[in-house]
Amino acid sequence: MEGSCRVALSAFLHDMGKFAERAGLATTNSRLESHLHQYCPFHRDGGWFSHRHAAYTALVWDWVEKMFPELVGDDVFPFAAWNAPDVDDSVVNAAARHHKPETFLQWIVATADRVASGFERERFEQYNLAQERTSTGRNHYTARQITLFEQIRIEGKVPGEEHEFRWRYPLKPLSVASLFPVKAEGYEHDDKEKAKQEYRELWDGFMSALQKIPESHRGNWPLWLDHLDTLWGTFTHAIPSATAFGVRPEVSLYDHSRTTAALATALWRYHHDLRHDPQEAVAGMRDRTDWVNNKLLLILGDFFGIQDFIFTSGAETQRNSARLLRGRSFHVSLLTECAALKVLEALELPPTSQVINAAGKFLIVAPNTDVVRHRILEIQKDVDRWFLKYTWGQSGLGIVWEPAACNDFLQKGKEHDPPFRQLINRLFARMEDLKAQRLSLCSEGAPAPLFEGFLELFDRDKGVCVVDGCSPATEQMEKSDEKYVCALAADQIRIGKWLGRSSRVLVTCADPRHHTLSLDLFGYYISFTGAEEHTGRFGRLARDGQLRRAWDFSQPPGGEDEPLFSGYARREINAYVPRFGDRNALESSRYEGIDADAEWEPGAPKTFAHIARDDLWLDENDRWSGTDALMVLKGDVDNLGSIFEKGLERPSFAKWASLSRQVNAFFAIYLPWLCRERYSSTYTVFAGGDDFFLVGPWRSTIRLARAMREAFGHYVAGNPEIHFSSGLVMVGPGIPARQLGDLSEAALDEAKDREGKDAVSIFGESVSWREFDVLWHTFEEMDRIGEAYGLSTGYLYRLQELALMSENLKSKAARPENAIWRSWFSYRTWRMLERAKGIDDNERRRRMVELAKVLSSPIEQFGSRFQIPLFIHLYQQRH
Repeated sequence: MEGSCRVALSAFLHDMGKFAERAGLATTNSRLESHLHQYCPFHRDGGWFSHRHAAYTALVWDWVEKMFPELVGDDVFPFAAWNAPDVDDSVVNAAARHHKPETFLQWIVATADRVASGFERERFEQYNLAQERTSTGRNHYTARQITLFEQIRIEGKVPGEEHEFRWRYPLKPLSVASLFPVKAEGYEHDDKEKAKQEYRELWDGFMSALQKIPESHRGNWPLWLDHLDTLWGTFTHAIPSATAFGVRPEVSLYDHSRTTAALATALWRYHHDLRHDPQEAVAGMRDRTDWVNNKLLLILGDFFGIQDFIFTSGAETQRNSARLLRGRSFHVSLLTECAALKVLEALELPPTSQVINAAGKFLIVAPNTDVVRHRILEIQKDVDRWFLKYTWGQSGLGIVWEPAACNDFLQKGKEHDPPFRQLINRLFARMEDLKAQRLSLCSEGAPAPLFEGFLELFDRDKGVCVVDGCSPATEQMEKSDEKYVCALAADQIRIGKWLGRSSRVLVTCADPRHHTLSLDLFGYYISFTGAEEHTGRFGRLARDGQLRRAWDFSQPPGGEDEPLFSGYARREINAYVPRFGDRNALESSRYEGIDADAEWEPGAPKTFAHIARDDLWLDENDRWSGTDALMVLKGDVDNLGSIFEKGLERPSFAKWASLSRQVNAFFAIYLPWLCRERYSSTYTVFAGGDDFFLVGPWRSTIRLARAMREAFGHYVAGNPEIHFSSGLVMVGPGIPARQLGDLSEAALDEAKDREGKDAVSIFGESVSWREFDVLWHTFEEMDRIGEAYGLSTGYLYRLQELALMSENLKSKAARPENAIWRSWFSYRTWRMLERAKGIDDNERRRRMVELAKVLSSPIEQFGSRFQIPLFIHLYQQRH
């Protein structure tokens, strides 16, 4: 494991010099000249060194190494120990000589660098000889990273090299704000010194943050490397990786670093574990004669049955629905992370070998050996046993693999169907096959029949778990409660409770007995805690080797510009949960009569019953007005498979990983922040990957859906081919959890059924987002004239009937008599205006014209879909 971590670190930071050079560091350092000769290709025709960043990698390594785990001495396997004859194979040499490799470990990093980029031999040779100049015409100092989103085309041709891209990522640490691109015009410039200063500020922030990683964690290589991965991502997510040979600066230094590290570790382990001769391996990598050999294994994990896991419903889920849904969603993330960790540890791979982990999926790069494949099979059995024991086969997690050669990662193949695209398609096809054979119940050596001895597990007094409705109950739901739950449900309730009071989760191999879940997750114990100083035990656990991971899952404590690093590895697996503030007369009045009100304490999560009332408002008579209801919002990105499969003309491993990370970031980072800052009563059940599930006060949630759609359009650089669809369902606060899931899923399906998607379904009607914007304007106008003209509720309700008549005229079964709806509208509107006091006939005619424009025209245009603004207006008028 430690050897794999050292190789990973060398590959992970092989391009650190790009960061340092662009920051203008040590340009007068006397060692720089010797490093140029040692690490950089020299071009005799012009008498110049290319790829000077390699020299900078070696130069600044000494500055950062003092904050790393020990890298010199007698035990630095597989690199050279002190006084070893093969002194070239130091960690820093393997990192810095990737453009001028000689030894085995140097060739490992150099090969991984080329494979991650997907370079064909000829293209790499050109790149290796090129000056620092991007396709945007700027050099490596002034070029800023363009977005992958702007390039994606599902229909039509992908933009060529001549295309002028209009968006750039700001050169800032990762934060909520820096996730979004900015217009290139007015931002990207040609001032080299100003560009260096921007890089210098970023570098200084990186060096300062590096010191935040606990010193006590340096002796635990995987733990420390996991922290470094988050730190590097925070400060290099917007640094262009490639800026030579006229390439597009489209992949970040972070995404290139982590895919290179994953590939290098797997390549080294493949040759090491199979005891290959290093010199023969060097020849094969140098000449690419072994690029056809399946040295690598892509391992994909996928949590299936997430909907069943989250929305399992027993008699008492209604009472604890908010806490349970949040706890279960977090539990899905924990189970996926721990399954990935189990694979990494069983294969003795570092955290950087895990390239993707989001929305119940993970991807790991491993060496393709018999031992690895055998261990994966054993892990799958252990995982199956856990899900059979605690979920009774309703959910599971599948693990598949696909062998790969270096040639499989090339961007462009002979048939113009990129080999990398074919590789990923094969991998996901394997997962689809496994889902049809989940839990291996029909395979040879399968576990005993699921329900054998099932009834004997029940205690006569405790009965069935009141939360999931099927498992044997084992413990009290609450200390003062006579209702009983199973261990899994009890843990989920604990998670929902502890999430609001904790900021970090510890994964240990021994039970620390501090806010720990009762069930282990595949052999790991999960504890919730605050900062280290609150417990004083992180360091001891790390030094003893018991602390396998420590993840920060807190919400960003500062504003939208706050860097997302606090010294620990970060996982975006927690989302926003509405909480009580201090009790006051206004809130006590708003929540009067809710049973849980007696348990109110500041900082405690609100129940759905409380959230449902957060949109009520006081009228002029101090009466609470509006509708006491929730709105469930479920959605996901449209055509995601096509975006990955067809959207990128020249897909590479780094580019694919980058796109996955960026899609996830909108929902996992930005959306919870948006809820906290602007829609504070919204409960995030889950948000990540490409989908989301939110519950909030009905009216605010509609506004949130519109805000999300607008922000997502900005996030994807205004690309009209990338969008999401949503289903909204208005429900009472007491609805069972299972129905929340079923109703929202049905509404989302209705939106997805629209041609072209990019749609929203609400109140049983589906419209495109563009139509919804028009209907929202109709609602706002309806609010305006309703207040100005005193429109009666009875008059407005009758408009629903007219909308349905208008809709019928557009159908194949149209009834001619429904054409009278226009006359009915005129008649009813004029009669209403006749009853209005204090206006003359001229004013009545003026109002008639205005009401026809605001109400009759949308009925004509939208038919039954006019009910959307109508219902929104009516529901908020109730008392």
